[in-house]
Amino acid sequence: MSKKRRKFSAEFKLKVVLESLKERSTMTELCQKHELHANQVSKWKKDFLENAKSFLGPAKGQEVNVGEEEKEMLYSKIGKLQMENEILKKKLGR
Repeated sequence: MSKKRRKFSAEFKLKVVLESLKERSTMTELCQKHELHANQVSKWKKDFLENAKSFLGPAKGQEVNVGEEEKEMLYSKIGKLQMENEILKKKLGR
């Protein structure tokens, strides 16, 4: 006799994860209520918390640093291209 694999919707997973984060009941009670294994709930909770970081995005201070680094790289690239342009102009005799 084989067991059928159950598929859970994202809404159901979110509901279970949020209940586990509230910690109003124990993991055992939560698992019994939703007929799940504790490992499954723990995995969903871990995945949720890892992905929450990417959803919220970087802090404002980090955005500024990335912009400054990008600016420096672009300015150096412009300088390099201007130098190459000047060298080519001299070689062509303009």
